[in-house]
Amino acid sequence: QVQLVESGGGWVQPGGALRLSCAPSESIFSFNTMGWYRQAPGKQRELVAVSPRWGSRIYADSVKGRFTVSRDNAKNTLYLQMNSLKPEDTAVYYCNAKRDTPSMDAWGQGTLVTVSS
Repeated sequence: QVQLVESGGGWVQPGGALRLSCAPSESIFSFNTMGWYRQAPGKQRELVAVSPRWGSRIYADSVKGRFTVSRDNAKNTLYLQMNSLKPEDTAVYYCNAKRDTPSMDAWGQGTLVTVSS
């Protein structure tokens, strides 16, 4: 079973920046897509950014221009660079990896991001 280990969450003031990391237990090349989702208190989990193995990255409208998803193949790690953070970005952020063959949809344990003054 694939393990996804996230790190990098924490507290930051509005306007600040954080970088989240996600290290899978398998090669990053084995997944069709990897991405980040978030869940704020009392809300459903939502897509933040997705990095397909092939094709363009996808971002939620609310984070476009502020967040960047990237892969470091040498370090086998997925990142989410978050700039110009807002209080409404406060949530638990989850790393996700999907594969078609064999079918797999794995989630990390989540890392809390708190944006407040």
